[in-house]
Amino acid sequence: MNYIHNNPVEAGIVEKPEHYMYSSAKDYFFTKECALLDLVFMW
Repeated sequence: MNYIHNNPVEAGIVEKPEHYMYSSAKDYFFTKECALLDLVFMW
């Protein structure tokens, strides 16, 4: 999961994973912003 979330950061697109528009990192880091896409936890 960290690898996927950090790809935009490593590419220099954003500074933090949760800043990437299509990232589910916003859901995992519990920011006040909601992700663009709904995330369904299956566990």
